[in-house]
Amino acid sequence: MIRVVVLGSAASVPSPERNLPSVALAYNGNVYLFDCGEGTQRQMMKFGVSYAKVKAIFISHLHLDHVLGMFGLMETLKLIGRTEPLYVFGPKGIAEMVGKRALVVVKEIDDKFEYREEGFTVSAFRTNHMAHGSFGFVFEEDEKRRFHEKEAKALGIQGKLFTEIQQKGSLTLNGKKIKLEDVTYVQKGKKIVYSGDTAFCKDLVSASKGADLLIHEATFADDKAEEAKERRHSTVSDAVKACQQAKAKQLLLVHTSNRYEKDGGAEKELKKAMPSARVAHDGLELLI
Repeated sequence: MIRVVVLGSAASVPSPERNLPSVALAYNGNVYLFDCGEGTQRQMMKFGVSYAKVKAIFISHLHLDHVLGMFGLMETLKLIGRTEPLYVFGPKGIAEMVGKRALVVVKEIDDKFEYREEGFTVSAFRTNHMAHGSFGFVFEEDEKRRFHEKEAKALGIQGKLFTEIQQKGSLTLNGKKIKLEDVTYVQKGKKIVYSGDTAFCKDLVSASKGADLLIHEATFADDKAEEAKERRHSTVSDAVKACQQAKAKQLLLVHTSNRYEKDGGAEKELKKAMPSARVAHDGLELLI
């Protein structure tokens, strides 16, 4: 199970209700941050996400509203005696921005970037926001092989034999050879895509194919389509179109302008276009 927590859902400027951009994924005892806006560590405390367990930060681009929270978090980790490295991945310029810091390992990325841990991979794709480097990220679990327990037990596979057939690939029981694939199936891993800031982007659609969750920016409602285009941001309709073309299972909008807080304009548009989708608020939690 992947725990997804929205730590900051605002665009560019915080409000009393909403912090600057950051989404946390908690998985296998670690926390992975996608962007780290100012105040992120306080949001982690508020919403029950352990800052001490942050293993890696993935920065979509170098606009300050997406990065300023890193520095306070790094200082806090140093003060609590952190000994494990903190990995920071981002576009060209991230290394100079972070500088040399104890325990912090910085790597500049391109669209061939891949971060591998046991059980999952995070990869990057280019987005349409900054000419000199902006990225979205794909968090994807490995496939898992699961047993058809009823069929396996009917063939005599019980107890330690489950482990044995996984290790050997086949067993012979009662004179009959049973292959692992005869009693198992492959379960596809979960896939979560984080867009970062971007105008509508074919690379994002391609990267999001079949995603279980697409976390997509929608800075503007549709009446500001020209402004969105000029600033290389998305409208609600852009995000919906990306989700539909990618055939992603869920859509969550983030980075929505504070101008829509009072009248709920972005949410009203979204419910008309895609009733199952949601506009994020700080503290929103999903289990994928």
